[in-house]
Amino acid sequence: MLPLPTPSALRRCVDRWAVSPRAMDVVAALSAFGLMVLDVPGLAREDNSLTGVTATLVLGAGAATLVLRRKAPWVPFAVALALMGWLHELTMIQFALYSLGRFRGRRTAVLATLLYVAAAYAYFNTPGWPARHGDTLSDFLSLVVPIGVLAAGVGIAAYRHDLVRALEAQRREAAARQAVQEERISVGRDVHDLVGRELTVLAVRAEVLAVRARRDAGGAAYRQDFEELADTARRAHRMLNETIVRRGDDGAAAPGLDGPDGLAALAEESERMGSPVHLEVAEEAKALSPLRQTAVHRVVRECLTNAAKHAPGLPVTVTITVEDPDDLRVEVRNPLPPAPPARAPVSTGTGLVSMAERVTSMGGTLNAGREHGAYVVRAALPAGLR
Repeated sequence: MLPLPTPSALRRCVDRWAVSPRAMDVVAALSAFGLMVLDVPGLAREDNSLTGVTATLVLGAGAATLVLRRKAPWVPFAVALALMGWLHELTMIQFALYSLGRFRGRRTAVLATLLYVAAAYAYFNTPGWPARHGDTLSDFLSLVVPIGVLAAGVGIAAYRHDLVRALEAQRREAAARQAVQEERISVGRDVHDLVGRELTVLAVRAEVLAVRARRDAGGAAYRQDFEELADTARRAHRMLNETIVRRGDDGAAAPGLDGPDGLAALAEESERMGSPVHLEVAEEAKALSPLRQTAVHRVVRECLTNAAKHAPGLPVTVTITVEDPDDLRVEVRNPLPPAPPARAPVSTGTGLVSMAERVTSMGGTLNAGREHGAYVVRAALPAGLR
């Protein structure tokens, strides 16, 4: 027996469907049908061989074609023209023209509006059409033309709005990709600086041992091994130089927890901007590798920058702990301001993406969000102390 879905699962399914394009199409069809149903009593009195029930069914079938308005908007348009000629129904054509403008753009909407006006003019001159369409052609067109132009115009405006939103989403996605790429390059530079130094030390020490082995008769057997080890270290260093983007000419070292560019310097800079910082750094964290210290420094720096932008003047608490030899935790917390800043902060919106990329590249995780009246960023990554 298949298990029944839980209420929470049903609620999530309904929520997802409610914001889906198909749900919006169904709502449009139901709206059109609801408006056309108001004309059913009048349609049943007309000489068109329809009763109240059959007129309702015909209008329902016509409105149902609006579910195709995204993939095939010409279908409800053709149905709307047919209903206009047969039942003199103008409600459906408004939805059809809006759909063409919304999902096919300006040219298609203008063409459809011209076809609609031409069809209406042909119906006007058709013998046997009702006499209550207006005393003159100008009276008739004063009703027909505004309906089509307004519906198509609203659809074109919605189409342009969709384009703007799509372009904005692409811009944010491109900015996020660029931030990830820049963070990867930064990580690569840190690897180059830190690992390259160790390879250089390894090559030098291997050469020293090779020289000592040549001088010592007992070490002659190991001389070739030491020389090969030194050559291997030099080749690895050259490969590292060729693979990873170099730093600038300034040759600045990667920042860590201590030193002139450490966390204390970040806290002082943040305090100068008006946001006091309380640092809590575990003593064990100072034994982290330079690469991990740089990752922690990058996360804290970005968090302090965001706090200064979005919560200026409010205190920030930075806590760095090592709960066990392999569990490094970084938490940055600042209270939420009672009101947004008077001037919107200048931000690209890629800070969290860069932090997440930095932490993920180290095998960790990063979470950020509102929590009990504060904005909290938590990063967890391997400490690598054992």
